[in-house]
Amino acid sequence: MSIIGYARVSTADQSLDIQLEQLQAAGVNKVFQEKISGVKRDRPQLAAMLNYMREGDTLIITKLDRIARSTKHLLEIVDLLEERGVSFKVLNINLDTSTPTGKLMLTMLGAIATFEREMLLERQAEGIRKAKQEGKYQGRKPTARAKAPQVIELARSGMTKQKIAEQLDIGIASVYRILKNKN
Repeated sequence: MSIIGYARVSTADQSLDIQLEQLQAAGVNKVFQEKISGVKRDRPQLAAMLNYMREGDTLIITKLDRIARSTKHLLEIVDLLEERGVSFKVLNINLDTSTPTGKLMLTMLGAIATFEREMLLERQAEGIRKAKQEGKYQGRKPTARAKAPQVIELARSGMTKQKIAEQLDIGIASVYRILKNKN
C-alpha cells in the first residue's frame, strides 16, 4: 500500500514547491508531478500515476483543480480509483472518499466548480461580445499563418509535417492547411 501524490502547475515558470511540501507532510512516498495546463487532454504524469496505482493505495492532492478539467473528468478519475480500490484525499478541503460523506462532498464540490467555470466563460463571452460591438476586440493573432514561409521552406527541405508542427510549435492541421494553400 502506497501513499501517492499528484502535483501540477499550469506553466513551466510556476513552482511546485508548495504542493510538494504539503504532500510530503501528508506522508506521500511517491509523487507524480507535471507543469502543464489542466485543460490539456494529454497529461503524461497523470496517466502514469493512474496506471501505477493499485488496490489499497491512497492518492493525495493539495486541491481539486490540480487533477481534473471538469466535474465529469473528476468523477471519471474517482470512479477509476474506486474500481481499483484506491482512496482519494484532497488536503485543502479535508476530503476523503473512503467515507460516504467524502463521496457526497466530492460530487457537490465538483458541480460547484463546473458551475463557477461556466459562469466565468459566460462573463468572458459577454465581454468579448461588448468589445466586438465597440470595435475593440481583434481576436487572437493568426500565429500559424505568420509562420507559413517557414512551413513551406521546411517542407521543401524534406521535413515531415509532424516535425514541422513540433519545431514551429503550431498544430499539424495548420501545417497541412498552409501546404495545401501555398499555391
